[in-house]
Amino acid sequence: MTRNFKLTLAYDGSEFHGWQIQPDRPTIQGTLAEVIGRITGENVLPQGSGRTDAGVHAFAQVASVKLASPIPCKGLQNALNNSLPLSVRVIGVEEVGEEFHARHSAKAKTYRYRVYRGGICPPWQARYVHHDPYPMDEDAVMQAAEMVMGEHDFTSFAAADPDKAMREGDDPAAKHATNVRTVYRSAWRREGEEFVYEVRGNGFLHHMVRNLVGTFLLVGKGTLAVEDVKRILEARDRSAAGATARANGLWLVSVEY
Repeated sequence: MTRNFKLTLAYDGSEFHGWQIQPDRPTIQGTLAEVIGRITGENVLPQGSGRTDAGVHAFAQVASVKLASPIPCKGLQNALNNSLPLSVRVIGVEEVGEEFHARHSAKAKTYRYRVYRGGICPPWQARYVHHDPYPMDEDAVMQAAEMVMGEHDFTSFAAADPDKAMREGDDPAAKHATNVRTVYRSAWRREGEEFVYEVRGNGFLHHMVRNLVGTFLLVGKGTLAVEDVKRILEARDRSAAGATARANGLWLVSVEY
């Protein structure tokens, strides 16, 4: 008899090639599967709530995995943390119902993007923020972020590769069969030397958050106007939006079920 486990993980994505397992490259999913195999002797592939890109970090990524092992939740958590690299921590393990799936059961996610605005970025922060010390109209950036709230077709902010256009991990059925998503919150705020973007939505296309950030920063530089964001949304054309922001400033904050 198998048991279904919900694992909550925090990780520094700097040294990993994203979540999804890849041959001959270190990934979060591959590393987790290998360690689970050593602990339980079972060959399984944990399913994540989504596939974070290479260099992206997580405060609370969620994975689900079914195991036949009788190991208790706390014992599994301790064993995983004793074997995983220090850059990956399992911060929670719970047994859940058979129907729970980290990806398909997710209702909403929150991402955060950190921009360091100071003249010199401290070396201990450089892997976790995008450094931009140059002149920027932060008020305009804040206004631009409000333009994407609500339900929209986010094709202009999706990865140009059609194979990656759908949100990483979305079920290709029903409401997520298109590039329409609902953004519940989209806002920037100042935190000391950091300018921080936080977005919460029911789903995200591949590179969507980083493409939004890249576009908002162009508004801050004066290359685009606040009103242009609406035009870009309506264009449904990736070439209309800004460049993809660097991965290292992006964090998966939480997944809601």
